[in-house]
Amino acid sequence: MTILKEDIARFVRQLRAECRSAGTIEKYLRDGRAFAGWLDGRPLTTETAALWREHLLDRGYASATINSMLAAVNALLGFLGCEECRLRLLRVQRRTFRAQDKELTRAEYQKLLDTANVLGQERLALLMETICATGIRVSEVRYVTVEAAQRGRAEISLKGKIRTILLPARLCRKLLKYAKRQETVSGEIFVTRSGKSLSRRQIWREMKQLCARAGVAPSKVFPHNLRHLFAAVFYRACRDIVKLADILGHSSINTTRIYLMTTGAEHARQLEKLGLVT
Repeated sequence: MTILKEDIARFVRQLRAECRSAGTIEKYLRDGRAFAGWLDGRPLTTETAALWREHLLDRGYASATINSMLAAVNALLGFLGCEECRLRLLRVQRRTFRAQDKELTRAEYQKLLDTANVLGQERLALLMETICATGIRVSEVRYVTVEAAQRGRAEISLKGKIRTILLPARLCRKLLKYAKRQETVSGEIFVTRSGKSLSRRQIWREMKQLCARAGVAPSKVFPHNLRHLFAAVFYRACRDIVKLADILGHSSINTTRIYLMTTGAEHARQLEKLGLVT
């Protein structure tokens, strides 16, 4: 068989029916289209599917990137009933620490907030504070409403699950003051001038533009890293990984463990403290 545009369109409709997040749907659509474009009308067989894996390796993608692309294509193949063509993921040893150039520190986070406020970017500063103080995903920002700030909690419905996120009292006061200045009496607090929800891309772009002015490396500044910072600070405070997994909305604690990896430098300091080299 060959993969047609109609097949991918049906696949996307199925993902929406399964209540997959907008980010997941966008990624699966992008990777599915890339695979179909690479096939370029050639029949889908176990051999051609395997060549796609080799193609990605030849392109020099990172192993994690390749596995995420293979997972998306495997989901498409499963939907099409081509289970025999599903691809084996690369076997990658679990990392025990994060790259230093990806670790956003608390001091750098504060520099971002201070710079945004100095530049008059109140919405961006408050948005970053909201993500970092609650650990929500960027796709969950729309659930931060005037009503949620008044109640002190947000009800988030995503990926077929509903969870309650508590909003710190100080954050609620800031959110309600901001909403009042924007004359927002109900609904989403973080919206565009035309009243539409902020898109993932817009939030990403605004944060990246802030990097240079704040003097923080762009590799460290993206919405999901604020979620990582929340996880690290929360865990240091309570040492309860099960509770943290619930707050973050993770189905598996193994996912939460990834959020708690220290940097290579911190890992090296821990090894030095062992005192096993005489």
